[in-house]
Amino acid sequence: SGGRQWFVVDDQVMRPDRIQGARQAFDELVSEIVRREGFEGNLRNVAFVGVSQGAIMALDAVANGRWKVGAVVSFAGMLPLAISASNDTRVLLIHGRADKTIPSAASVAAGTQLKAAGFDVSVTLLPDVGHTISSSGAQKASMFLQNYFNR
Repeated sequence: SGGRQWFVVDDQVMRPDRIQGARQAFDELVSEIVRREGFEGNLRNVAFVGVSQGAIMALDAVANGRWKVGAVVSFAGMLPLAISASNDTRVLLIHGRADKTIPSAASVAAGTQLKAAGFDVSVTLLPDVGHTISSSGAQKASMFLQNYFNR
């Protein structure tokens, strides 16, 4: 609850043009937060953590090469657009096997695509979890981020 809808999915079709159309708003918001929090020139210390549409936008921003952040945690996301860049961003894809909104196969496919492009990727599929962040998923994300930022 209280999340942001980056693009319309009223017809239940994932249309790449809608994601491309949301890029400017995403980049503007992230740029403002990065500037406000003092991370300009230090994106290696930034992590994107997103759920569903937020995960899609975060994965797109990294795979497109617009944002070279240190880490991405994607909950119940997918990568509907082609990868056009690679960098050393670490990526954790967490997805519930019981997700009826975005099937967990979407994260498996994204993981395969990102690995093939040279990203450092881990995929975690959680049984009996739907389109949400579960406590076990949140714990895995927390451990992943702690390991990344405390290295």
